[in-house]
Amino acid sequence: MNAGQRIELALSNALDTPEAAATPPLLNRAMHHAVFPGGARVRPRLTLATAFACGKPESDLALAAGAAIELLHCASLVHDDMPCFDNADTRRGRASVHKLFGEPLALLAGDGLIVLAFDIIARAAARPGQGQKGAAVLSIVAQAVGSIHGIVAGQAWECEPAVDVAHYHRAKTGALFAGATAAGAAAVGAEPGRWRGLGSKLGEAYQVADDLADALGDAAEIGKPCQQDVANGRPNAVRELGVEGAVARLKGLTEEAIAAIPDCQGRDELEAIIRGQAKRLVPAQIAAQEFRVA
Repeated sequence: MNAGQRIELALSNALDTPEAAATPPLLNRAMHHAVFPGGARVRPRLTLATAFACGKPESDLALAAGAAIELLHCASLVHDDMPCFDNADTRRGRASVHKLFGEPLALLAGDGLIVLAFDIIARAAARPGQGQKGAAVLSIVAQAVGSIHGIVAGQAWECEPAVDVAHYHRAKTGALFAGATAAGAAAVGAEPGRWRGLGSKLGEAYQVADDLADALGDAAEIGKPCQQDVANGRPNAVRELGVEGAVARLKGLTEEAIAAIPDCQGRDELEAIIRGQAKRLVPAQIAAQEFRVA
């Protein structure tokens, strides 16, 4: 199986264990709706690509870490769409979880995915031969979603009266990308610190691209409502830097992410992923005119 197939199978196995049959049916459906069908699965792909670049392409712990990170990402989207935050009716071109199942089940579905993510890592870490790698992965992923520098902090910065946009981007998006690359390295016994820079810069680039899509995109194109940052008073790179400044920032972060790739056997593949994803995420008119893939 290729990386994409391995990720989808791992996510399916996580949500469809024999024990899951005891889950309240509507909650079970809400959690599945949050995860399937997914987006590009870039974060778990980065986790597996990092493990491959470190010389261990078939690590079960790396796959578990990648699947867990994707579940945490999906949980963050469920909560982000809720009325208390963005109040978005659509996600990935269809009804958001709270719109389809109601706010209480959306809240619980996000919570359930968070708990499931850490259970996946714990189960993989308990297998023979993992040693301290499992504990390292667990800590890395927890920090990536935590209240100091992780997703929780990023969401909370939206509630502050003033925030530096770059700092906000590093927490809301960069942290989970940095966790994805660092966890991929730690899962195979490599030094995770060497890989954080790549993930962090790529995550910031993703958030700038998302800001451009929110400001300039079309809801039918990106699969979710646009102009949400203005409507909700959220930090946004376009509001702070203008369109040209945000595009320049995106280009700069993309090049910084590529420069941060350590010397490894999969460097060319990682560079191609980064350039391709940077172009894919921005509105079509920006991608065509300003963001050409080398």
